[in-house]
Amino acid sequence: MSRSKKWRLEWAFFLGENGRRKYNKVCKGCVHPCKQSFRAVLISCPHYQSTRSKKCRDKG
Repeated sequence: MSRSKKWRLEWAFFLGENGRRKYNKVCKGCVHPCKQSFRAVLISCPHYQSTRSKKCRDKG
């Protein structure tokens, strides 16, 4: 199996219509290496906190 074909099979879940890697919109600007695919709903990220959760914690 060629190197590019193997790479494409490994990254198939992350590839968009144009053949380039595409990440979740939350992970797009993140500097940490735990990026998730655009196809998945954000499952768990120890580095991400939404502004909504920060507001809820400050009130209570």
